[in-house]
Amino acid sequence: MRPYVIIVSEVSVDGKLTLYRGASSKELMSLMDMDAYRYLHEIRAKVDGIMVGCETVRTDNPSLTVRYAEGKNPVRIIPCSTANVPLDANIFSKDAPTIIVSTLRAPRERIEKIRELGAEVWIVGEDLVDFDKLLPMLYERGIRSLMVEGGSSINWEFVRRGYVDEIRLIHLPVIVGGENVPTLVGGEGFKSLKNVLNLRLRAHFKRGHHLITEWEVVK
Repeated sequence: MRPYVIIVSEVSVDGKLTLYRGASSKELMSLMDMDAYRYLHEIRAKVDGIMVGCETVRTDNPSLTVRYAEGKNPVRIIPCSTANVPLDANIFSKDAPTIIVSTLRAPRERIEKIRELGAEVWIVGEDLVDFDKLLPMLYERGIRSLMVEGGSSINWEFVRRGYVDEIRLIHLPVIVGGENVPTLVGGEGFKSLKNVLNLRLRAHFKRGHHLITEWEVVK
């Protein structure tokens, strides 16, 4: 058993997540109006867990809490092979539980410092986080629905394993361009039409000035 997984992201018209590689996604998110923020936070309020990669924590320093809607804060889950998340990051606030998922190559002293901040540390994998083992563990922890807010590397890990049930996109009315700018899904890609992830459009509507599209994965 695994959680029901929803990838949620804001993307430019050409599918970019940031203005350039290494830039914070918060720059593009500043284009979102309050109605779009409410939509994003309404999803957070309904799920049991929320996940971003450690690179997103380093560049964006998100809180991953519910602020623009009514509801509870989800459990924050951060896969990070070496546990090198900043110790002053917002994810260590007391607003919600936090789980750092790391590996055997994470320094023990780093793990102890994170635990002193009140977060759980799970060792799941030797060199890289083993998502095949992680998702059943999250389900057993009571996380039956998981919102994945990126970035592109984490999205690829879920997509390539077939662990995605829905994708919901907030479309930003801009084009960024750039060959090496992160898109919604990174990684090596499928490279064959028979392997691509097939989607079915479930809904499309406007929230404020933004088009929202909601996609179901075709099983």
